[in-house]
Amino acid sequence: MMLGTTEEHEELRASVRRFLADKAPLPRVRELMETEDGTDDAVWQQAGAQLGLQGLAIPEAYGGAGFTFAEQAIVLEEFGAALYGGPYLASAVFAATALLASPDEGARRGLLPGIASGETIATLAFTEDDGSWDPVSIRMTAVKDGDAWKLDGHKSFVLDGHAAGLILVVAQTSAGLSLFAVDGTAAGLARTSLPTLDQTRKLARCEFDGVAARLIGSPGDAAAALDRTLDVAAIALAAEQLGGAQRALDMAVEYAKIRHQFGRPIGSFQAIKHRCADLLLEVESLRSAVSYAAAAVTDSPAEVPVLAPLVQAYASETYFHVAAENIQIHGGIGFTWEHDAHLYFKRAKSSELFLGDAAHHRERLAARIGL
Repeated sequence: MMLGTTEEHEELRASVRRFLADKAPLPRVRELMETEDGTDDAVWQQAGAQLGLQGLAIPEAYGGAGFTFAEQAIVLEEFGAALYGGPYLASAVFAATALLASPDEGARRGLLPGIASGETIATLAFTEDDGSWDPVSIRMTAVKDGDAWKLDGHKSFVLDGHAAGLILVVAQTSAGLSLFAVDGTAAGLARTSLPTLDQTRKLARCEFDGVAARLIGSPGDAAAALDRTLDVAAIALAAEQLGGAQRALDMAVEYAKIRHQFGRPIGSFQAIKHRCADLLLEVESLRSAVSYAAAAVTDSPAEVPVLAPLVQAYASETYFHVAAENIQIHGGIGFTWEHDAHLYFKRAKSSELFLGDAAHHRERLAARIGL
């Protein structure tokens, strides 16, 4: 398993960073926070047409570029640093991974090319009103209606669920947990945007009343595919969190250099120096963990069930700590709406809870290793 970054990786990082600085700077992020879907469609299309980001880790056979998750993790890190609010995590990670992990070749060939090009915005509808990412908590049902399937129930906290043209829905059948594809405009589907702490990331509640759905794979065979999807998603979110933590640390260090008290920069005070040094240690440790886990997704999949909850638990705590310390180092200005520090703090807190908190992931790891 190859670790570290190559020249090509650094070129990819620089390209994505330039693209985001030009097309999605923080003032634009603030503007999109006030909109219903939070996405600049032109930027989303450019990300696909010019950089091929949506299909980066999708195999060429399904319309993608055929790179590995290690490259996608670099993109996610830069998106996290820029607080990009588009549906990349929902579509290119959650939905694409669920389809790639499914045994349904027809579904992959039919649905992945649209996701890879960016023409289709997809998402995964998993959690319900209790917000649990544990498959045993799923109550939504699917029943056979002739040759078709009908879905009844609801899903909540669906990432970009208000705007997705394709919704992959997890539901219970008589055979067990199953995965279904639903058109975003299907009759009987009602979608409502939810208020969120992090306004840069949009969530929705989806209600299904006899909604027609296409079965992905076979009834009852979704458990393994969903386990894989949630593991990859946990590592993907950790890569985003790494980018946000690094940017928050950079903000804190930059401010410590220019803010003067008693005739000297506050960064020269021992208390601030020690604080920043501790944060750097946390961020660099997270970088190593994310790098290893991202490489393992492709090169050592047997390790992923252990690495995913481990890295996600650490990423959640690290990002939140760094974002909170960034506000403290900025002092009074860090608590204002005008300053960007609070945007990272809110993203850190929402990301900490999104796939389950650190305790949830540690329990998941303990169960897997037999503790």
